[in-house]
Amino acid sequence: MNLDDVREILALMRENGIAEFEIERDGLKLRLRKDAATGAVTATPAIVGAGMPAATLAPSVSAAPGQESAAPTPSGTSEVELAVVKSPIVGTFYRSPEPGAASFVDIGSTVKKGQVLCIIEAMKLMNEIDSDFDGEVVNIYVESGQPVQYGERLFAIRTA
Repeated sequence: MNLDDVREILALMRENGIAEFEIERDGLKLRLRKDAATGAVTATPAIVGAGMPAATLAPSVSAAPGQESAAPTPSGTSEVELAVVKSPIVGTFYRSPEPGAASFVDIGSTVKKGQVLCIIEAMKLMNEIDSDFDGEVVNIYVESGQPVQYGERLFAIRTA
């Protein structure tokens, strides 16, 4: 789901007078609700991964191209921030620098800003994808050797 999809849903909500809309697709749950008093629409997206609780997201303007930052609504006393690293290009995803080598990162790995997370091969060029965040890898959405599209989710990183 990309920004154009959300804009299209918002337009349909306005045109048809829909007050609330919810969709779940590819592990992302999005709920849009129109406030009756102000007419403002609020969005509550959530990442739902295997073995991982849903985390409510709020978009961040400071996210780098190809990456989406997310800050959840507090539930209880603790706050968790997830940053979703997305593919900046179309190509083939590789978790390691060469066949048989160890992966750059695994679920549970601690990463630093600027650390290589994976390689995406496009037109015979190997493009390193770096982390823009410090944190822990909590989900890897793509298997090594699989094709990826522009904007496709690659990693979820729990930031501090």
